[in-house]
Amino acid sequence: MSGHKTNAARILDGLGIAYEIREYEVSLEEFSAVVVAEKIGLPAEQVFKTLLCVTHHPGDQRSSGTPASDKEHVFAVVPGDAELDFKKLAAAAGARKAEMVSLKEVQPLTGYVRGGVTVFGAKKDFPVYVDETVELFDVVSVSAGTRGVQVVLKPEDYVRAAKAVVADLTKENTRPMSQDREMGHAARRP
Repeated sequence: MSGHKTNAARILDGLGIAYEIREYEVSLEEFSAVVVAEKIGLPAEQVFKTLLCVTHHPGDQRSSGTPASDKEHVFAVVPGDAELDFKKLAAAAGARKAEMVSLKEVQPLTGYVRGGVTVFGAKKDFPVYVDETVELFDVVSVSAGTRGVQVVLKPEDYVRAAKAVVADLTKENTRPMSQDREMGHAARRP
């Protein structure tokens, strides 16, 4: 167990959820989930990255340049080796459009810095959408709320603790073919 408790660890403790903390050396140049996976000894598809996005619901007034009340921030949690499909996220959230927030907005909105974003203990309880591939694994890893610290837990515990909606969120061409077959998707051809 880590020498310090992160917000994620405190929240999981409070819910009685079993987890493991895995720490790794942080590289200031590289925040890739694929690199994190290598450092903590898990396949990249089991290390989920947490992305802060904004959805635009019908009626948004984007041309005015002022924020519309029909915008909603959401977390999209996807495998480290996959790419988020914004159209799929928008559909899951019942929105017409979704996009990433700018990097400068991440810390003020979540309280976390890039490379350490987690849904647990964020400044606000934004809705959480996690990619359906989470259900393929015995354990998955997500940031524990600080760079260099990951929490490893059962996917069903993550979904429950995060109050997440499970949905297809990734671009098909970024999934390993074995996952496509297991998820019931047709095999892709290059």
